[in-house]
Amino acid sequence: MGRIAGRFARVEPRRRVRQLVLGLLADLPRKNCWTIAEWAGEATPDGMQHLLGRAKWDADQVRHDMRGYVVEHLHDDRAVLVVDETGDVKKGVDTVGVQRQYTGTAGRIENAQVAVYLVYAGRRGHAAVDRELYVPRSWSSDADRCRAAGLAEEASFATKPELAARMVARFLDAGHRVAWVAGDEVYGGNPKLRTSLEERGTGYVLAVACSHEATTGAGKFRADALAKKVPKRAWQKLSAGAGAKGHRYYDWAVIDLADPRPGSRHLLIRRNRSSGELAYYRCHSPEPVPLAELVRVAGSRWRVEEFFQSGKGLAALDEHQVRRYTSWSRWVTLAMLAHAFLAVVRADEHAHHPAPDTLIPLTCNEIQRLFIALVTQPAHDIVHRLGWSDWRRRHQARSQASHFRRQATQG
Repeated sequence: MGRIAGRFARVEPRRRVRQLVLGLLADLPRKNCWTIAEWAGEATPDGMQHLLGRAKWDADQVRHDMRGYVVEHLHDDRAVLVVDETGDVKKGVDTVGVQRQYTGTAGRIENAQVAVYLVYAGRRGHAAVDRELYVPRSWSSDADRCRAAGLAEEASFATKPELAARMVARFLDAGHRVAWVAGDEVYGGNPKLRTSLEERGTGYVLAVACSHEATTGAGKFRADALAKKVPKRAWQKLSAGAGAKGHRYYDWAVIDLADPRPGSRHLLIRRNRSSGELAYYRCHSPEPVPLAELVRVAGSRWRVEEFFQSGKGLAALDEHQVRRYTSWSRWVTLAMLAHAFLAVVRADEHAHHPAPDTLIPLTCNEIQRLFIALVTQPAHDIVHRLGWSDWRRRHQARSQASHFRRQATQG
């Protein structure tokens, strides 16, 4: 918290943001301004809501501090930036960026808010370093709606690959270095993103669809057509990295692509050893690299899925109950910071206090349990608990009366 303290001019928000971050890590069944304020010992949620919505501080500056914190503690010369989006199912139509759209969280089209995240993944661990809210055309084309949600009236529509390129550029412009970027088909199928990475001298291993067309010395072919031409001897069994149940072995093949521009370009093909299912990747590197390196980068993509799972499960990344953009950006930035703290503690524990053979290394889940139980667990008396019960019931009574008045007016 000392890293971001300078972003808050007054002592009150500086103290409150510390309590909010601790609340995000707390063992609460639900995490929002109400529950965190009660947990922190405050009489009402007004202070937490003020911190997210109206207090004077810049979430982008805190993001900048958090990015430096992650890179400093998880630094790895072979680190990979992994980009992916996740959706949070929401009700209503007023929450910024919400519309009916596909989200992998639900596995179907739902009323949801979607954001793109950038995760720094190295050997010591991984944590998110940036975020961008995806604002659909139904929002960007409606200036009044954008204004009401705290978005700039001149906000223009940006695709998810454009948001990814924006975040990678911010990371590199901040002076950080990374050799690789990885992502799924949404990003691999976008030629502008691939070109922007090549112009920055950054390598990538980006998934593409089976229908993706690539040019070889023999002409242009679909990815699945090229896979059929790979001879049996060209396939190699390699691990895409260790998972919870051991190494994830697949068969891999690589095809050189024809391109007059500098750098090495390939189509990487992955084959499931049990089902035979194929996956395809467009690859670029400024200098030639072995197949094993391309496979390592392709296997890094699971880190972003792990971040979504632990970021939501441990740090309430998706539990924000806010409608305006400023509040959203502040909540998710602080949730990313809370998760980054767990990732850094995990990395330091693994480096300085290795677990004995009879124990698995400390996980972020276990670190959270120990930290809250041993360091920050607050104790509140019965007066505090009853006071919050009265406050909730009074607020709910006001809301109920407001609904009845509105209903009577409409009737």
